[in-house]
Amino acid sequence: MGEMKPIKTLSGDGEFPCYVAAPEGIATAAIIVIQEIFGVNKGIKAKCDSWAKAGYMAIAPDLFWRVNEATNLDADVEEEFQVALDLMGKFDQDQGIRDIEAAIHFARDAVIGGKVGCVGYCLGGRLAFMTAARTDINASVGYYGVGIDGLLGEKNAIAHEVMLHIPTADGFVPADAQAAMHEGLNDHPRVTLHDYAGLDHGFAAEFGARRDETAATLADSRTAEFFKEYLG
Repeated sequence: MGEMKPIKTLSGDGEFPCYVAAPEGIATAAIIVIQEIFGVNKGIKAKCDSWAKAGYMAIAPDLFWRVNEATNLDADVEEEFQVALDLMGKFDQDQGIRDIEAAIHFARDAVIGGKVGCVGYCLGGRLAFMTAARTDINASVGYYGVGIDGLLGEKNAIAHEVMLHIPTADGFVPADAQAAMHEGLNDHPRVTLHDYAGLDHGFAAEFGARRDETAATLADSRTAEFFKEYLG
């Protein structure tokens, strides 16, 4: 359904690739789909296609474009998992937020007068939280975001609604980090947290061994209702 398209950087002096999926009719809102460490792979593209079928314009920026061309990795292949970790170590997250902001600008032009949200997974879940704090995004969702407990100092900058999906047995987000997230965010008027008891990181992946069908369906339904409410 979608295709790779170039989008101008925030500074306007370059371009980077994004997977863009448009609905059959006129999109009145857009969703930025923020990748895991595995790049804009078939799972991220499938999520974009799903949002397009629901009537949104969906855009997945290739955030690793400065460190690797066309990253497309499989979480279930150990060698590719290690490549992903290496790319993550080279990735500039602050620059990544600026690229996400460029995608937001692109989306706002594409859905004139419409709202723009974002949804991210793993690294993308962390970046979704950062996007909520650092940009004018209208709504943000993060799935199993890593290291959000270290970003709580930015919570007062969050102006629009945020939803976070937290699997309680996440091997990358230990119990103390989860507790800090709840302590720091439970009383935030714009933030909603959902726990998924006994589940591990990656439970909502579109493909592969990590997926838990029941929990993924529940989380995705919550996300869909969230965007319906806040993106219109």
